[in-house]
This record gives sequence, structure tokens and C-alpha cells, in this order.
Amino acid sequence: MSTPVKQAIAALPVPRDWVWQVVVSPRRRTLAIDVADDGEVLFAVPPNADPTAVAEAVRSRLPRLALEVRRRQLRPAEPVKELIGGASFSYLGRRYRLKTVPEGEGQRVRLRRGWLELPRPGSAEDGARRIAEWYEVCGTRWLSARFPSYASRTGVVASGIQVGDLGHRWGARDQDGLIRVHWAVMQLPPSLVDLVLVHELCHLRVEGHGAAFRRQVRRVLPDADAREEAFARFEPELWHGAVR
Repeated sequence: MSTPVKQAIAALPVPRDWVWQVVVSPRRRTLAIDVADDGEVLFAVPPNADPTAVAEAVRSRLPRLALEVRRRQLRPAEPVKELIGGASFSYLGRRYRLKTVPEGEGQRVRLRRGWLELPRPGSAEDGARRIAEWYEVCGTRWLSARFPSYASRTGVVASGIQVGDLGHRWGARDQDGLIRVHWAVMQLPPSLVDLVLVHELCHLRVEGHGAAFRRQVRRVLPDADAREEAFARFEPELWHGAVR
């Protein structure tokens, strides 16, 4: 099934330097387009996808998609941190300096008196893992308090919210209505974390990123355009856990 779809997309004025692929997803009902960190484009289609309809949908999104691919291709290298005293870490838009403290019974990563305290890790990778887990715990708690209000405003029934490592994706939603957010998003100001949350909640109503989806997002967040511009500026600065 994917071959006719590939041929239909290939017939479009897709830039020659793009790397893209088509995958058939039995769980999908409509076209989904995802752009990876390196700019590769993934077109996910249902098994019974009509090649002509897919091509028309892709054609209508090409201008916006081209901007996103270019932005991903030009983004700077992923930030790398050194886990030494005074290193800066952001949480909900505020910066905190790192303080390593002695390892001990019950010691954990925490914010205390304006510092992000990290029990002395066995290695840089271990320290990064502990900090990421701290973002996950704090982020899940913080988003859980905001989740019901936004779900109500979006008009959807969602089963819950969870913060974790989503690889190159900032947010996702499961078939059972569970919304997931990448822990790195918790470095952003609250208004931009809310943008990611609302984005995924709206996907429970509308698949894809077409006009209907954008209208839905703007019903909940009238200033979504400004938030998306701010997100694009902040995104390259987000730390994903790389250390030296």
C-alpha cells in the first residue's frame, strides 16, 4: 500500500534535499506528518489510505512543512552540560545553580534555597539520569494539577498525564487517552509547557496538523501563534541529558 502513496508524494514539488519516508500504521485513521530532529520527514498513513487524498493533504502543508524542516536542519548542536557546582539548570523558566551534596541515606535531587541539589553521582551519566528523573517526577506533579482544566476546555476525556523521555518528540498521546510530555519540556516557562499539553489534548479531537487542528488549538489558547514562536526560540536551548 505504501508504494502508491510514495509515488503520489514523490510527484509533488518536494525539495530534492529532503529525506523522507512513508510508513503504514494500522492504528492510524488519517495522515500524520512528523519531522525528526535532523529534518527527516515521516509520513504515517493508515492501511487504506487513498494516495490522491494523501498527496493533496501533503501539498497543502508543504509551505509550513518546509519551514519546519529547514529549522530542524539549521538547529545548533544539542546542549551538553558539565555537572559541576554552579552549572545552570532551568525549571519552568527559572534558572537554578547546581550544588553537589554528599551521597547519603534518603538523599535525592531537589530544589532547596534556590539551588538544585544533586547527591554526588558515581558518574556524569548517573547524575544526568537522576536529574532527568527529577524533572519527570516534578513535571508529572505540576502538569497533573493543570491537566483537568485544559482537558475540560478542550472538550476531551483523557486518562491522565505522564512526563518521561520521548526521544525526539515533545509530546504524544496514547490510544487510551494518556497524554505524555518529554521531561525536557519542563525547562520551559509555564505558558510553553501548557502549549505542549494543549497541543496533545487537541490531537485527541483532531488528528494531523491541518486547519481544523490549528483552529482547535486556538480555541483553547488564542495566543497560540505567539507561544509557538517563543517555543521555536527556546527549543534549541533545551537540555536532553547530554553530559561531559
